[in-house]
Amino acid sequence: MKVGLFVTCLVDLVRPNIGFAALKLLEDADCTVVVPESQTCCGQPGYNSGAREIAKTLARKVLNEFQDCDYIVAPSGSCSGQMKVHVVEDLFKGTPEEAEFRALAAKWYELSDFLVKVLKVEISHMTDDKVTYHDSCSGLREINIKSQPRFLLLAAGAEIREMADCEKCCGFGGTFSIKLGEISTRMAENKCVNIHQSGADVLVGGDLGCLLNIEGRLRRNGDMKTKVYHFAEVVSGMTER
Repeated sequence: MKVGLFVTCLVDLVRPNIGFAALKLLEDADCTVVVPESQTCCGQPGYNSGAREIAKTLARKVLNEFQDCDYIVAPSGSCSGQMKVHVVEDLFKGTPEEAEFRALAAKWYELSDFLVKVLKVEISHMTDDKVTYHDSCSGLREINIKSQPRFLLLAAGAEIREMADCEKCCGFGGTFSIKLGEISTRMAENKCVNIHQSGADVLVGGDLGCLLNIEGRLRRNGDMKTKVYHFAEVVSGMTER
């Protein structure tokens, strides 16, 4: 099985450990993983800012890089939502290229979804931590990522302490946090309160943008104890950075 790993630009530039954790999980499941060196961005920032032609150009680039793979997997609900939903249902809908992008979307998976539904992996015990999980907006609402990462975390030995409003936005939203900073900050503050009240020692999520936003607010508030990880890091046992 040839699996293309779409690392995401944020993981590549800010926390590559997530990419290596995803790679380990896929290779441990006997996948032949390819990681095109030329990959960059799915085009979501441009798309969200109205730069549709830039988003189309980047989507075509992704198509060319990964179209010969049996599956494409990304450790991100937002990038996966972009390629599975917005590219197909908006950018290229009704165009001669639509069929190609629909074929790409059909074999594109968010990492936890792929591990649980396609590979049906067995996870070794990796942690005894008390964790709480933040559901990212795109992963939850666009491609139905909810139970999959929790299943993996429980299999790895984590105790899940669900926080209040775990499905509410953290305030990141890509350019939203820049354009509407005061609102974004308040949303992140609310998320931090819910994390603390959950009794968890570790915050886990599936989108690095959300995790960076929340961790930044935690640290600015003086919380240096709460650990923040992508679920791939926890499930693979790669939490040391």
